[in-house]
This record gives sequence, structure tokens and C-alpha cells, in this order.
Amino acid sequence: QVQLVESGGGSVQAGGSLRLSCAASGRTFSSYFMGWFRQAPGKEREFVAAINWSGGSTYYTDAVKCRFTISRDNTKNTVYLQMNSLKPEDTAVYYCARRSGNYMSRDLRDYDYWGQGTQVTVSS
Repeated sequence: QVQLVESGGGSVQAGGSLRLSCAASGRTFSSYFMGWFRQAPGKEREFVAAINWSGGSTYYTDAVKCRFTISRDNTKNTVYLQMNSLKPEDTAVYYCARRSGNYMSRDLRDYDYWGQGTQVTVSS
């Protein structure tokens, strides 16, 4: 059983930064693509970013390009989401997830394990 545990959420003013972490259990972390999603109140969960096995390839939704950076440290079984220039519309619960295939996907149905989420609140 894979467990994903997010941390690093909090409250910040617009323009600020946060760094989310997602620690994964298991010894096969480096074999999987990983992704970050978010869900704002009253809205569907949406794709934010994804990263391949090595961290050499990344993919972002347009709304966060040039502001967010996804990365991973396979020695620590951890994936990160550095969020800069935060906006009130970034307010959401952020989830990390394990991709069950070997290509980038923004479809949440392509991810098989999910963390419990961490709240990010950006005030204006």
C-alpha cells in the first residue's frame, strides 16, 4: 500500500511563496510519474503540475506556468511544489498523486494513489 503525505500548506498574502512537500512510502517511488492537483471550494479537482521519474521533464497547467515549480528528490521519496507569486485564486486544497502510467497526464483518473491534501490560503 502506498501512502502519500502532503505538508507545507498555510496562509500567505498575495505575492508570497509556499513550498509544498509530498512524502511517499514504498521503495518504488522513483519508478512513477507524480502529480499535483488542487480543489477550490465548490469546484472540481484540477491538474496543477506533473513530473516524470527522474525529474527531467515537467508539465504545468497554464494558470501556474512561470510561478510554480514541481521537483522531486528520489533519495527522499519526496515530490515538491514551489509556489511563487501566489494569487487569491490559488486558494485550494492541494493534493499529490501517483501516476499509474508512464506519460504525462492531467486527467485525475490516471492517478491511482492520493494524499489527504494540504490547505493553501492566499489573501489579497
